[in-house]
Amino acid sequence: MSLPSYVRLVEVGPRDGLQNEAHPISVADKVQLVDALSAAGLSYIEVGSFVSPKWVPQMAGSAEVFAQIQRKPGVTYGALAPNLRGFEDALAAGVKEVAVFAAASEAFSQRNINCSISESLERFVPIMAAAKAHGVSVRGYVSCVLGCPYEGSVAPEQVAAVARELFAMGCYEVSLGDTIGTGTAGATRRLFEVVGAQVPRDKLAGHFHDTYGQAIANVYASLLEGIQVFDSSIAGLGGCPYAKGASGNVATEDVVYLLNGLGIDTGIDLEALILAGRQISTVLGRPTGSRVVKARSAV
Repeated sequence: MSLPSYVRLVEVGPRDGLQNEAHPISVADKVQLVDALSAAGLSYIEVGSFVSPKWVPQMAGSAEVFAQIQRKPGVTYGALAPNLRGFEDALAAGVKEVAVFAAASEAFSQRNINCSISESLERFVPIMAAAKAHGVSVRGYVSCVLGCPYEGSVAPEQVAAVARELFAMGCYEVSLGDTIGTGTAGATRRLFEVVGAQVPRDKLAGHFHDTYGQAIANVYASLLEGIQVFDSSIAGLGGCPYAKGASGNVATEDVVYLLNGLGIDTGIDLEALILAGRQISTVLGRPTGSRVVKARSAV
């Protein structure tokens, strides 16, 4: 299969990247990050999450962030809304697109959201109905698609079953997440072969963590399978509190560098992106997780 001429990146750093940080991050710093990402040319930014601050303290200020960011025309500013209360709060904040998530692993679903996969899908039914009534788009996530910290390997057929359910209930796109970062290029291609037989490939996205250093290889393998949408996180921020040892998401800077080298358009200014990554890394007080930026700094 030939490579695409254009790839859309979904920037998850402000939400998935920051939600596990141990120290509080101010609303002002979050707003600065989102605005810098908009200026760099990202067309989709996941700004925050509308969940109980008891469970995810870093996302407590999401409504304030949405109120203060400078929204650019043509940019989607999304949020995670895992239940109806979260959806209602997102709607009140002016969010036009939300995301819901399910797991491909029963054990992970129980540890993460204290219910079975089927029960988690049932919880989304009222969200989908409310979203349709208010003209809000819904994006779906499936976690642990290439391995689970509790079950080990996960069958592609199980991933396909969950992705099919999300797509059937109204998610316009389903992102397949290698939550613990154990996937390899061969397993990634097989995953999209199986899932792509039940959900159109132009409705699928890839979400890779770099725990084993395979994220960029998996992005390339996905491109070979016709996937044209990828989630990524500025400066490689992120991880998973329910997946011990899982490192951050693949760095947006690294994905853009790969795509630039392949002659694939993203509409993103790499230099502006690198600056945004350096700024948030300074705020967090630690080095960037981007291999590209580290390499440049060493020169």
